[in-house]
Amino acid sequence: MALSARLEIRQGQGLVITPQLQQAIKLLQMSNLELEAFVEGELERNPLLQREEGEAEPADHADDGAAQSEHVADAEARADLDATHDEASPGERATGDAPEAADAGGAVDWSRAGKGGSFDMDGEGMESALSREKTLHEHLQDQLLASGLTPADTVIAGVLIDSVDEGGYLRAEVAEVALRLGCDAERVERVLGVVQGFDPVGVAARDVRECLMIQLKDQNRYDPAIGALLDNLPLLARRDLAALKKICGVDDEDLRDMIAEIRGLTPRPGAAFPGGEAATAVAPDVFVREGPGGLWHVELNTDTLPRLLVDQRYHARVSGQARSDQEKTFVSDCMAQANWLMKSLDQRARTILKVSSEIVRQQDAFLAYGVEHLRPLNLKTVADAIGMHESTVSRVTSNKYIATPRGLFEMKFFFTSAIASTEGGEAHSAESVRHKIKQLIDSEGSEADVHSDDRIVEILKEAGIDIARRTVAKYREAMRIPSSVERRRMLKEPA
Repeated sequence: MALSARLEIRQGQGLVITPQLQQAIKLLQMSNLELEAFVEGELERNPLLQREEGEAEPADHADDGAAQSEHVADAEARADLDATHDEASPGERATGDAPEAADAGGAVDWSRAGKGGSFDMDGEGMESALSREKTLHEHLQDQLLASGLTPADTVIAGVLIDSVDEGGYLRAEVAEVALRLGCDAERVERVLGVVQGFDPVGVAARDVRECLMIQLKDQNRYDPAIGALLDNLPLLARRDLAALKKICGVDDEDLRDMIAEIRGLTPRPGAAFPGGEAATAVAPDVFVREGPGGLWHVELNTDTLPRLLVDQRYHARVSGQARSDQEKTFVSDCMAQANWLMKSLDQRARTILKVSSEIVRQQDAFLAYGVEHLRPLNLKTVADAIGMHESTVSRVTSNKYIATPRGLFEMKFFFTSAIASTEGGEAHSAESVRHKIKQLIDSEGSEADVHSDDRIVEILKEAGIDIARRTVAKYREAMRIPSSVERRRMLKEPA
């Protein structure tokens, strides 16, 4: 068989993730603080970019550049070209301002880069995340995911966890949380009890007394005598042992034992965890305001959007001064990068507005009536409604915040799980299913009426709710309801 060299032409399709596409993806998932830092770096690198100061005229006025004064000399232009530094005045209106309409047409398809992740080739990313120790907040969030709470209770627990300081103490009033979320204070107290059962023991306590009490109860060492001692910690601090013996009704030996037990407890349960990042003020990316007729108005926070200009006049001047091919290439690349950045910033703003508007439309009942009316919502529902890919919606909702009349929330706050319908209709919220399970168990009047988890599944499926037995068991245990065997035993026992 003879071997020979030949040329062939083949046609095929392939996806090439260009640096510009990588930049657009990175911009989309950046928080406003990260975006500000990125823009600062671009301002230093690109002499054709400027930060807008005050109001600039739109770029489509062709005479704007001619109307500007001649304030850049030829020698200065040459020096700035060499030093990649710009002191010229604005020439073109930025496209990073808030758009009037949420139109994302004609844009880069950010979904094609795959799900999640970053394109930073010089960052540690996954390696650093796996090697570092978890903060207290991350540790509590991990336990919350495995707690089996309903979506509404998970929301409440998340707000409480966000209010826990580095020492492990709750720094929010139950009444304030209830008012903010539009639910009963008793429900917040019940959810707080679940959070206080997380590790480390004593976390989410409101004061030192409650923190120590939780730890003693966990050790099964809490009794009325030591409870009285905890109620009088100031006397213990003053070493007024005589008064403590009288109040607690114990002798010297018992008092010494109780004091030793208290000294063995941890007054700061969160101290064992590394401190999180330095606290920074969170600026909302989107404002939601109630308008007349119960309509909700969604608008971007223009204070967080970079206001940039591409100086067309300065570009024309330095282009005329460029002599070598290297200089001409540099100026051309700067112009292309500046235009792409402006386009990417504009697309980012439009996409955020479009996604947040759909989220508000889906969760308007929560904004009006509170956490009880938080609807089941996932990324696919929002993506299908606005004609985008799920990964794009996921990137938009990362590190973005919405300011509502009920407070400031991360966009991911509004996504909750749902229970499917057997008839293919509208899904049922987990909270409503949980309520139905409790009603079925509360209606049990005799031993023969006790429903097993399998029987509850059958009853719910007859009602159009598609649910698994393990899900019923999880909800029942979260409500602290005994199993069917234990309930039958309790009904057998004489009152």
